[in-house]
This record gives sequence, structure tokens and C-alpha cells, in this order.
Amino acid sequence: MGHAESNMYQNHLSKFLPEEQSEIDGVFDILSGSSGSAGAKNSKATTKTLTLAALQAYTQEPLPEQMTVRLYNGMKSVDLTGKSSGLSEQIAKEQFVIFMSTLLKGNADEKITIIMRMISKTEGPVKGKQIQEFTEDLIMSVVHVLSYRKELKGWNLENTRDSASGVKALASQLLSELKLADGTKPMGPQLMETNFDQSVIEDWVYRVPQISIFLSVVIRQGLHVLQSVTDQTKDILNLVPDCKGMKERGLVSLFDIPSIIYINSHLPAELQHKWRLLFSSRLHGESFSQLCRHIVDKGPCIMILRDSDGFIFGGFASQSWEVKPQFQGYNDHYMYLNHGQQTMPNGLGMGGQHGYFGLWIDSDYGKGHSKAKPRCTTYNSPQLSAKEDFTLDAVEVWAVGDLPESTGKKGKKSILDVDPEAQALLEIAGKSRQSEGLRETIEEDDEDDN
Repeated sequence: MGHAESNMYQNHLSKFLPEEQSEIDGVFDILSGSSGSAGAKNSKATTKTLTLAALQAYTQEPLPEQMTVRLYNGMKSVDLTGKSSGLSEQIAKEQFVIFMSTLLKGNADEKITIIMRMISKTEGPVKGKQIQEFTEDLIMSVVHVLSYRKELKGWNLENTRDSASGVKALASQLLSELKLADGTKPMGPQLMETNFDQSVIEDWVYRVPQISIFLSVVIRQGLHVLQSVTDQTKDILNLVPDCKGMKERGLVSLFDIPSIIYINSHLPAELQHKWRLLFSSRLHGESFSQLCRHIVDKGPCIMILRDSDGFIFGGFASQSWEVKPQFQGYNDHYMYLNHGQQTMPNGLGMGGQHGYFGLWIDSDYGKGHSKAKPRCTTYNSPQLSAKEDFTLDAVEVWAVGDLPESTGKKGKKSILDVDPEAQALLEIAGKSRQSEGLRETIEEDDEDDN
């Protein structure tokens, strides 16, 4: 190895702490078949190489095969000689270390050459379709490896929706941030056939942190290396929130794992560590009073709905819901929850105005609307449901972060307890009082969920 090459290798090696270097050496020794060999600790170890077959054997269970091939192509792209045409099919230790250092410790400018080769084996611009396939593989690999390593923190592939549609949706969302040099953002079929050069992809990787975070997770968890290093960012630690309230309930959430990861990344940092199920129409009944009872005074919440056409949508409330005949939140049209009033609309609304909410669930449970022509005046969001007026199929509400200290006896009362008129109306209508027998509070359940 020449002097320049040696310096480059030492510079990358120095980015790792001594204990990290030891871990990386150990993984390479296993991959190159030199574990325990006499030459493992001397300069002869550098002659050992890693093959695609060895990498595939090592990652066969934790990673999908297509991602293993992409990792291998990324390693192979590390050019030690400056003669890219002469790259070997076998990976030298120096290439392996530089690959690890670049993707785990480098910035977007340093990562981009490797990422380009992970997207396409050939040099030059890449098409949007190739970037889409890479991004889908990356997201799918994150879900797969976190599930395999049992790092989903109480979520699992059995208690969440199938991830396939979530993988495609999240990949499309991340690709919507691709921006050409002139500032335009190709969309839809046009995006798939557009050529993107290296500088555009570099800008995208810089602006979309999920790409680097997902790559870090795939490498750390897939190769089972640097699991407890001190430089793990909060983004990685809170990639998936702790799931509370689902244990042994036999419920399949409306959420899928990619959606949980993406939504959690957009919550305030102090709310990203834990989600707790407050209400599910499939657990607690299709009752507006039950919905109110379970979500009032529980702190910031995420609401997710599915309409009868299969559309899934929702909203985030950054403060506790309260039952009162006025709008609440940071402005006059942010969130509205009312029940049992004769003079004001009864239901739950987010954004917009009475009769024209961005999202509305009527107290006559099962009815709702999302009116946003062309956009919701509060959130600038589009129509969320398939039709403006929709029929509700299912709803869940999740508290995010820690429950507020004020949550106590107040949160354990049913809306019917504090509103006898509403109770009487239900009884006159011949409807059973659905909150009877459901007095347990979700927040007392499975506090020790793992």
C-alpha cells in the first residue's frame, strides 16, 4: 500500500475510538475468514479480503439480500489506488474500514460517492426510479433488521399494518425532496425518468437526514457492530418510540412501522421516546363519549383514522384535548372538542372552521369530513379523506411523550360522568352505556411493555 493510500486509511481509522476499531477489526476478521488466525494482529492481516459470498452468508438473516449487494457495491467503490477501472471484486480491509468510517462518521459530501454506487453500479447520473428502488430497499431493510434484532420496542410486525405500502409511501415522501439544480422538483412519472447527477443526490442526502440515519441503522444492526457507541445521535436512539398499551390486546394498529418511524422523526424531540395507546374504536367501541373520555387531559396526541374507502389519515395535537365550546391551541382554529352542547357543534375538529374543518369527527359517531378546497386554511393541508364527507371505519389515538403530571382522577372519568344530560339522551335513545365495564385506564396497562 502506497504512502498516500496509507495516510487515507489511517485518517479514516482515526475517526473510531480504540474500542470501535477493535469491533470493526473483529467483524472484518470474521467476514474474511481470518478470525483467530496467527496473522490477524499483524500486517499480514491486510492481505485478507472479503467476498460478496462471505458478506451474504454473514447477513443472510438480518438483512434482505438486495441490501447486502448494495453494501458490497458501496465497499467495492472505495478506490484505494485512484484507478477506478481496476477495482477488485474482493474487498480489502482498508476499503472496509473507509466504507464504515465514511457512512457512519462522514458528512454528505464524503458519503455521496459510496451512496451513488449503492444506488447504481455504473458511474454517472442515476434515474429517479433507481433512487426510488434504493430508498425502498433501505427502508425495508431498516424494518427487517430492527425486527430481527428485536429492537422495535414493543411494536412488531404482528401488531402493526403490513409494512409494504408504508415502505413505498415513505420512499415517495423522501423522494419528493429531490430538487434539480434549477430548484424544480420533478413529481410522479416524470420523477421516475429524470436523471439526477451526483451533486443533486448529495444535496438530497444533506437535506433529508433519514437517508443517513437509515444507512447507519442498516450497517450497525445488519453487521452487528458499534451497537453501544457514544456518538449515536438522538435520531437513531429514538428512531422507534417505546410502544405502550398494545400488549396482549390482540389489536393490529392502523400504523405500519415505516409510518411510525417517519412521524416520530417529525415530533418535538421531547416527545419521541414513547407512544401510548389511549383509544381504539376496536377496543373501546364506536362511541364518541368513549373517545372523549380516553383522550381528554392526556397531553400531546396523534390521531389516526381510516375511512370506509380505505384512506388512512390523521393529525397531531401538540397539547391536551379539552371538552369546551371554543377552539383551543396556538390559534383560534387549531383544535376543537365539544360534546353534549345544544348551541355549538358537537364533535372533534382540527383546522379550518365550523362546518368546514380540515378534519372533523362528528359526535354522531361514524360521520366526518375533511374540507380543504384547495387547502385547509389553518394547516395548508389537502383533503385527507377519499370523499369530503366520509364514513369512519376505525380510529386510534396515541399519547406521545410522558403523560402530564395533572393526569389523575380527572382523566379516569367518563364524559357521561360529568355530563348527565348526555347519559340521559343515550338511555332515551336505547343505546347502552358503553363506558360501563371499561373503567380501566389504558395508562395503567402494561407499564412494563418491552
